[in-house]
Amino acid sequence: MRDPETRAAAGRDAQKVTPRESHADFAPPADRPDPVAVLQAQDADRVPELVPIRHGRMGLSPFSFLRGSAAVMAADLAAAPDTGLRVQLCGDAHLMNFGLFASPERRLVFDINDFDETWPGPWEWDVKRLAASLAVAGRANGYARKIRRGIVLAMAERYRVAMAEFAAMRDLEVWYARADVDDLAGTLGAQLDKARQKRVDKMRTKAMTRDSLQAYKKLTAAVGGSRRIVADPPLVVPVRDLLPEVEWQELAGQLRGLLAGYRDSLAEDRRHLFDQYEFVDMARKVVGVGSVGTRCWIVLLAGRDEHDPLLLQVKEAGQSVLATAPAENEGRRVVVGQRLMQAVSDIFLGWQRVPGLDGTSRDFYVRQLRDWKGAVVAEEMEPAGMRDYAAVCGWTLARAHARTGDRIAIAAYLGDDAVVDNALAEFAEKYADQTERDHAALAAAVNEGRVTAQTGI
Repeated sequence: MRDPETRAAAGRDAQKVTPRESHADFAPPADRPDPVAVLQAQDADRVPELVPIRHGRMGLSPFSFLRGSAAVMAADLAAAPDTGLRVQLCGDAHLMNFGLFASPERRLVFDINDFDETWPGPWEWDVKRLAASLAVAGRANGYARKIRRGIVLAMAERYRVAMAEFAAMRDLEVWYARADVDDLAGTLGAQLDKARQKRVDKMRTKAMTRDSLQAYKKLTAAVGGSRRIVADPPLVVPVRDLLPEVEWQELAGQLRGLLAGYRDSLAEDRRHLFDQYEFVDMARKVVGVGSVGTRCWIVLLAGRDEHDPLLLQVKEAGQSVLATAPAENEGRRVVVGQRLMQAVSDIFLGWQRVPGLDGTSRDFYVRQLRDWKGAVVAEEMEPAGMRDYAAVCGWTLARAHARTGDRIAIAAYLGDDAVVDNALAEFAEKYADQTERDHAALAAAVNEGRVTAQTGI
């Protein structure tokens, strides 16, 4: 075990290798990979008929492009020097990949909620992606540059101050730290006025209505005396509508096998709970922006009776955009990364590998489709609200990194001034410029017929 002073010295030594001011830099090289080609390389292993939906969603705006282009930014970050201070990364820490959900104790918490790209790496990669997303979203909302800078600074400052606070804590204190919605003032490090508290209360109320029962009522209907998932093509397609009878029965059998194997990835008490449910129906579902085209299923199970539903999302896990080689099991990679970074995780979170109809094996992870769920609408946020939100995201990311990396070294590297804060604000604007150019490149590829995009979905 290294003593705290030795760990702090390692952080200060990292300043000599990667000066704190250098985080402002972003100068894409002349041989930077074509962003459209990067996206097309990802498309090769996706469901072909869904790929145009991905392009259509990413083409809506620079912000939607950024959301779907984690692979593009990962390549940019990997090409630059880094601090060498490693943590478990989210890998896609843009502002829409944070949100509200229920803890197992039935408290509403705020945390990172997407881990498809999780992988070990330098702490600043997550922070830079979050900073860039705030700048791009601010531009989309028409905020002036000074306001955008203030929003990014709020995130960066809260990350830095929180990391210093975590550095002073005992290990167990860091592990137990979490952002309960009932104590957001503590997370922000400031008191909430009436207007801000009203916004939090509204978000809490809405999130607590978005649960399995709400999803069940929305996604299913009575068919022939039993409950079935309703078709809403191409976003939701029941497996019985997707394949001929023989093939869909085979696929349903494989999914049952997946669920049986997935059960083994759960803790003993959760296995007992899962065993109370029986398979009812399944459907393919289109999710997100960057994930469109990956294989994703929703599975309907019933417990005591049809009014006791459980909806699971079974999502394909491919190689992380941060990784240079595949993990032993990509589903397990996602689940382990999530459990490391989140303060609390879904009780049904697990993984499994299954053979596909084409003879190839694919990795999946499983979680509840909805267990209370709240997310901001970036396009509707006012500057003050986005600034508060950015600060909460900064604290949340610091807590996740403090759990999985050397928080003392990172805190020492960041220091007690605003050098890194200001550098990140400059980087965010530079990368927002790059994102606008990349979005324009995708739009040109669509106009020229090199890429097919399906809009309005």
